[in-house]
Amino acid sequence: MSYKKRILFHEWRLFAPPLSLLLLLCVASAPTPGQKTKLAQKSQNTPNFDKSVWSYFDKNCVACHNAETKAGALDLNSLRCTDSATRFRETWESVQRKIGTGEMPPKGCPRPTESENKATILRIENEFEHVDKLAPPNPGNVTAHRLNRAEYNNTIHDLLGVDFRPADDFPQDDSGYGFDNIGDVLSLSSSQMEKYVLASEKVARTALFGPESLQPTLARHEVSGRRIITATTIPARYDPTGLNLPNSLHATHRFPVNGEYVFRLGLNGVRPLGSEPLHLALWIDGQRVQTLDFDPTGSAAFNLDRQDFSGRTVEYRHRVSSGDHWIAATIERMYEGLPTDCNGPKPSKRVIAPQEFKPRPGQTPEQIAASRKRFEARLKEKSPTNDARVSSLEIGGPYSQSKAASEESLRKIFVCGHLHGGHNALCTRKIVANLAGRAFRRPATSQETNRFSSLVSLARRQGDSYEEGICLAVQGILVSPHFLFRIERDLSTTKPTSPHLLSQYELASRLSYFLWSSLPDDELRQCADRQTLRSPGVLEAQVRRMLKDPRSHALSENFAGQWLQFRSLESFRPDKERFPDFDDYLRMSMRQETELFFDSIIREDRSILTLLFGKYTFLNERLANFYGVPNVVGPAFRKVSLAGTSRGGILTQASVLTVTSYPNRTSPVLRGKWILDNILNAPPPAPPPGVPNLDVSTVGANTSLRQQLEEHRKNPTCASCHARMDPLGFGLENFDAIGAWRKKDGKIDIDSSGSLPDGRTFRGPDGLKDILKSDSDAFAGCLSSKLLTYALGRGLERYDRPTVKQITKRIAAKDFRFSSLVLEIVTSKPFQMRKGDKPK
Repeated sequence: MSYKKRILFHEWRLFAPPLSLLLLLCVASAPTPGQKTKLAQKSQNTPNFDKSVWSYFDKNCVACHNAETKAGALDLNSLRCTDSATRFRETWESVQRKIGTGEMPPKGCPRPTESENKATILRIENEFEHVDKLAPPNPGNVTAHRLNRAEYNNTIHDLLGVDFRPADDFPQDDSGYGFDNIGDVLSLSSSQMEKYVLASEKVARTALFGPESLQPTLARHEVSGRRIITATTIPARYDPTGLNLPNSLHATHRFPVNGEYVFRLGLNGVRPLGSEPLHLALWIDGQRVQTLDFDPTGSAAFNLDRQDFSGRTVEYRHRVSSGDHWIAATIERMYEGLPTDCNGPKPSKRVIAPQEFKPRPGQTPEQIAASRKRFEARLKEKSPTNDARVSSLEIGGPYSQSKAASEESLRKIFVCGHLHGGHNALCTRKIVANLAGRAFRRPATSQETNRFSSLVSLARRQGDSYEEGICLAVQGILVSPHFLFRIERDLSTTKPTSPHLLSQYELASRLSYFLWSSLPDDELRQCADRQTLRSPGVLEAQVRRMLKDPRSHALSENFAGQWLQFRSLESFRPDKERFPDFDDYLRMSMRQETELFFDSIIREDRSILTLLFGKYTFLNERLANFYGVPNVVGPAFRKVSLAGTSRGGILTQASVLTVTSYPNRTSPVLRGKWILDNILNAPPPAPPPGVPNLDVSTVGANTSLRQQLEEHRKNPTCASCHARMDPLGFGLENFDAIGAWRKKDGKIDIDSSGSLPDGRTFRGPDGLKDILKSDSDAFAGCLSSKLLTYALGRGLERYDRPTVKQITKRIAAKDFRFSSLVLEIVTSKPFQMRKGDKPK
């Protein structure tokens, strides 16, 4: 092992003991016996539920939910005590929810009036608020938070200005509560630590000396199972670019460094003899970067009256920046330049020589006769085959790669002295202190500055250059736990377990990783330096500035992508026989639509209700054709009105509809459960063991999916949950498993009606959204819970519920604006404070 690696592992071990202790302590502290006594004493002063509440239960519920019958394992009489709302909070919340959704009392039993239900729900809620006011404040405790892969990549980029994504080679992050930024599940293994050490060297050397010189490699992309098109199937909406035709190829490719790359297109298929050259085009990130006319004359093999492109290749060379890029290879103007008898636009002007039958040498008379028959049949064809296509794309490189360090990286490191050589050793402490302070999201201590500065001196004593010494110091900083973890410390002046405000730097760090998934920028850090981040107006101004910054796109990628689950679109593989139109281009377009839509909510500070009911979206031509929306031409996404259509909001976007389906069919159960979990914040419990799966073997043949689910619900064990899930999912049945509109499933007419347990009915996606609009507070509460979970990096506990309710109530008074939701979260006690660690 080199002296540099020994130093780096030593740096890690130096900090590891206090970190491991911190990790053990960073579990939310349970109340001590003394605390429990105080809680119990306070709860004795809590008045019982209003008599009218018990009158409601005696009249409508106790006949079934008593000590003898105990329906649903619930004896309401056991809840009759003075501290009931404290001791049995979860039970009461379940009761409140079932009344609100109409599940209780069940169908067939006498049902209270709507006003009686609402009054009872309100009285229970008032009791909860009373109990919550008596409880001591508890902002919770967040486990020391390791940077996840997205945060690591963004932080490295903003810290050092390097363009590659080192964390993409790290193991996948575990998820908890639906998100991969939850501190409790972000563990650190020895193998992962090894990857951090390797990444630190690559990152530091790239920042100081430029990207490493790479040997060219070759990667191949292919498309299989694609529907072939011919000149006889000219689409009604002709796409001259070829991007939306199935004979194009689309792929996402990662380019390791800036440099020149070779793109080799593999061709296949045939065209009629006499056709003009193929118009081939290379696209990168939606921009046409190169075109080439490929003349088949003399290049393609000829088989009677057609040109055979099998095995033919075309090459481009183009400079590409490092990172992930969308690549497309297309045949433009596919239907132009064909012989006149193909009836295409702008026919070929080439003269076709008369074809003569020439038998192959050595053929028998029978073979000659058969060949002549085929020849004459082809001559009679009015539309010879036209299925030329791009079948593969090979990307080779890099060549002529950029080797120098970027100016941006050098400026971020050498805050003292010259950027290019002639560095002054007197600047070392300033360089190290600045970089460590930014990396650790707080000012570096003098001890830390001394340690990392000593690495520069050590490298010089080993005979390395000053720049190599700075490189070693950068590596040491990047493997420090104070960089890899977002560590929040207890204040020494507080009691061990008492809640306390975060420091200004910790607050800035929470804020930046919440909105940007990256470290605080200079302006945010300066607010922390001046201790003004909590000053009136300052925090709000910073939040509004950060939401307008392009880096807030991280909320769309990382929060919305996991909340709405469209991240999993990458792994979705629909049945090719049932859905031949689904390809990688459509997949990418689906995801980008939802990201841009969520971006618009942030940038334009729209109401969060627009997420459900907005009558606009963002489409390119491929997705517009898929939706049947006219007048959208080209690969660029643009804002499009959905007025007069059944689409609008995330529920009708193809990304969400696809990830809530099976590969070969829709699933009202999956879609209904998704709505309960992600829109209404009322997830159903897991199915009990032994419940049989739904038999779908005869769906579409003799019975509909609705009929099969009705049979499934006859099982009493299944009925209660499916009565809530299935109707919601059926409201989206007009959308197939990849989100296309349909009126039939095979030969069976779609029935998109739904009937909820509370008696409300609806039909189709518009009717479903009307139902959800009447429950807009439930959606606001759901999004508040999800976003607060993501912002804190921990799961919500019972003591967080008053905060969620308060946030929901306040944003309703501010038209549910997205900025108001973010501001309520960042000014809440759970975000501004933390509970001290319990000493061991």
